[in-house]
Amino acid sequence: MTPEEHRTLREMLGAFSLGHLSAAERASVQAHLDGCSDCQRDLAEIAPLASALKFVDANRVSEIATPVPDLGQRILAAVAVERAQRDRQARRRYVLVAAAAVLAVLAIGGIGVAIGEQIAEAPVATAPVVPIESVDVTSELVGTQASAGIIAHTWGIEIKLQAVGLQPGMPYSVVVTTGDGPRRSAGGFVGTGDNVMNCNLNADVLRPDATGFTVFDETGQPVLSADL
Repeated sequence: MTPEEHRTLREMLGAFSLGHLSAAERASVQAHLDGCSDCQRDLAEIAPLASALKFVDANRVSEIATPVPDLGQRILAAVAVERAQRDRQARRRYVLVAAAAVLAVLAIGGIGVAIGEQIAEAPVATAPVVPIESVDVTSELVGTQASAGIIAHTWGIEIKLQAVGLQPGMPYSVVVTTGDGPRRSAGGFVGTGDNVMNCNLNADVLRPDATGFTVFDETGQPVLSADL
């Protein structure tokens, strides 16, 4: 259905409600009403007026009523007033929304500043100082020097070994001796020659039970040792 056809049927609703249409016209309007919710609403609005018009005697109407001369200007003025009121309400809503947004930003900013101040005032956590026990390391090789520190952990000991002069590329193994005799592996490393080697080694021996450690070369010969 084209817009023009829809408008024509819509304009026939008044005559339809008054019963002034032919049977064919009434059937066309009724068929349209069955599928058009907009026209159904329009008919529902004019139906009460149509009922009242049935009691009007056209022969007793002396003349056709004419609008007052300034009716158009009055309508335009009323529309302008209504539009101005809507514009003021829209501006007021905009101002309120903008003010609320500003307050929200200020509130969030205040929270951020407060959090920042709390963070700034909070004491900075520092890592606990881990005591390192320095031990003397004896070298069995000429030109090889080494030093070590022991850290006691709850799970065992950590050996921080530093050495220079061990044969580069050669694998070395480290064992920890205990008071009751058994030895425990503490890992291994590869020699670095004239470059300083720093290596952290771990053994599952508690510090009170550890009596020393020994470094062996790949042939099983001891090259470094220390008493704990």
